Order: sequence, then structure tokens, then C-alpha cells
Amino acid sequence: MGAPPVNLDSLAASRGVKEALQQLSRDKQWINEKHLELCRIPSPTFQEQRRAEWMLAALRQLGCDAKIDQAGNVVAFLQPNAPPPYIAVTAHLDTVLAPRSPDEVRTEPDGAFTGPGVSDNGAGLAALLAIVRALKSAPPQTGHTASPVFIANVGEEGDGNLCGMRHLCTASPLAARIKTYLVLDGPAVEHITNEALACRRYEITIQGPGGHSWIDYGIANPVHAIARMITIFAENLPHPTSPLSFNFGIVEGGVSVNAIPPLARTRLDIRSVDEALLERMTVILDAALTRACDWENEKSPLGKVSGRIREAGSRPGGRLPSSSPLLAAVKAVDSYLGIRSTTDCASTDANIPLNLNIPALSIGAGGSGGGAHTSAEWYKPDGRDLGLKRLVLLLSLLLSE
Repeated sequence: MGAPPVNLDSLAASRGVKEALQQLSRDKQWINEKHLELCRIPSPTFQEQRRAEWMLAALRQLGCDAKIDQAGNVVAFLQPNAPPPYIAVTAHLDTVLAPRSPDEVRTEPDGAFTGPGVSDNGAGLAALLAIVRALKSAPPQTGHTASPVFIANVGEEGDGNLCGMRHLCTASPLAARIKTYLVLDGPAVEHITNEALACRRYEITIQGPGGHSWIDYGIANPVHAIARMITIFAENLPHPTSPLSFNFGIVEGGVSVNAIPPLARTRLDIRSVDEALLERMTVILDAALTRACDWENEKSPLGKVSGRIREAGSRPGGRLPSSSPLLAAVKAVDSYLGIRSTTDCASTDANIPLNLNIPALSIGAGGSGGGAHTSAEWYKPDGRDLGLKRLVLLLSLLLSE
């Protein structure tokens, strides 16, 4: 894997990059304020419009040529008519949990931010604004062979099924013009996600006639059947040759403790780097459902249950080759800045371009955080400078290649 052709010492010392980096240092308080402000706008998956409109206004105030596309993504250029090809810097707008009131997102005495989405992905969205402000404040850099485009996209979490990124890569007018994706997701700078973890999500529903817990006892019970299905599935997993995970994250059904439920439902998430293994898991799931319903029906002299499986989401796998110039570039920048990073595998917006063989990486935006997808989520801006400096240098390097 060869080193990038641009000398990083000279790149960092060039007028445009140097002044952009200095602007980042001056903007610490501004970045923190914007970070908290955007996180106080609820943005659960499929309800990102208010936050998207806020990001649109913020990017336009910074002087960008910005709009919201057909999928709901906010797309911004540093100036109108920026020539392709483009390097896309993206951060997802949506969160798993949303603040019930602005006060739920706050600053603690130790300087940490707490509240839903402050780390995932308040860190990425704040970095997006910080980079734009730094680049707009500095003299234009010359010698670029590409233009940056900054995107706050919808639908990364849960049932969003990466819909915002799918649109960008397949249906957007920009699809054929974006040559590289830098995905900003969370704060950690130690991880470079260059491999896409494939994922399948299913909704399994079992129905029956329902009835009274005493009078109608003996009627096939959907909750009993779905519990048995989960057990059968877990007991019949293959011995995988690749890492594999599964999780029944939601189980629901019934209306009262003294009523036989007419319906039970569960949601299953299966992940692996091996998509063929995911297909095998689907076969095992189907067999487990059939066996569970048969068992429940065989012991019931009365009403029967039936089940169905619906695919609720699919995230494709992919991998950035170790010989990729993009991977060489980020490693060169990390070496220059003293960041000890390692490559890893995860499920992010980068799954879509990687599956389409478009160079892409998912990286953190600086600082530290934890408790993602919980009510105890937190973010500390200490060390954010390093992540932002890394992003400016990496983007400047890629634009010059």
C-alpha cells in the first residue's frame, strides 16, 4: 500500500489548510454550542425533517449552496456550480432515541454533554458544520482535482435501512459524480471502519383465534409458539466460520394476563460479514417457525396458530481493499498526527457505497462518547480538536489526489 503523493508537512503548512486548522481552534465554543443546539431538536428515524431544516439553515448561513433532496438529505456545496467529481463527507441526522424536551440534552459539571443522540450522531453533525465553517473562513485551496460535498443524511438507524445513503448512491443526480464517501459516525478516532457488516432484519408474526385464559384453555397460543420458535432458533445455530450475531430485540403480543392472545410478534437482527451465512440463518429461522407452530397446534384440540416472516431490513456487506488509496490516505494522516488507529468491521452508512465498490470509510469525528442508543448517552468534547484536524487534513489530501 503506497503512501499518498502529497507531503503532509507541506500540506498542513499551506495557507488554506493552515488557516482552516486555526479557525477550528478558534471555534471550540461555537462548535459546542451548535452541537447542543442541533441535538435538542428531536430527530428519530423517519422524523428528521425539523433537524434537516435546521442544518439547511445553518449551512446556508455559513455561505453554502445547500438544499434538501428528494430523500430528505441535506446536501451542501461550498460554492454554487462546484465541479465534479465529488468527495462526499456525510453524517446521519437520525437517532434511535429522541429528547422529550430540550432540557434533556444538557452539559454536566464535568463538561460532558448528556442526552439522546449527543454522541451518535451529534458528534458527526457538529463536525460537518465545523469543517464547513473552517473551509469557508480560509482562502480557497488550489490544485484540487475534486470538490467536496457535505451531506446530512436521513435513515441510518434501525428501520431507516440506510435509505438516505441508498438514495445518494443509486437514485440521486449526484450518484455517478461522487467518487468517495467519508462517513462521520460518532466520536472515536481510533477506529477506521473499512469493512461493512452485513445485516438482515425480520419481523415474525404468529396469529391465533385468542380467547379466555380459563374458558378457552387449550386454544393454540401465539405467545407460547413464538417463545418456542426463539428457543428452537437459538438451539439450532450453525457453527459459523465467520463472526455472527443475532438478537431478538422486541417481543410483543397479548392484551391482558387473563386472555389468550390472538397475536404475537418479534423482531430479529442477524449480522455477519458472510452474506451466505446470513442466507443459511434465514432457512433456520423459517424451519424454527414451522416447528414451533406445528408443536403448538399438535397439542391444541381447538383453534390453531399460523406464522409468517417479513424481511424488515437488509444492509449489504462490502470491503474497502487494503490497497485502496483512500485507506492509505487516512493511515498517512493518522501517522502524521500520532493517532493509533486500527481497521474494523461495523454496520454504517458506508455499507451502501462499499457494496457498490465505491471507496468509502466510516470514521469518528473526535472527542469521546458512550451509551449510544440508550437514555444515558454522553459525549465529551475534550480531544475533538484532533478529530477535526484529522478530517481537514484528510479531506484536503483527497481533494488534491
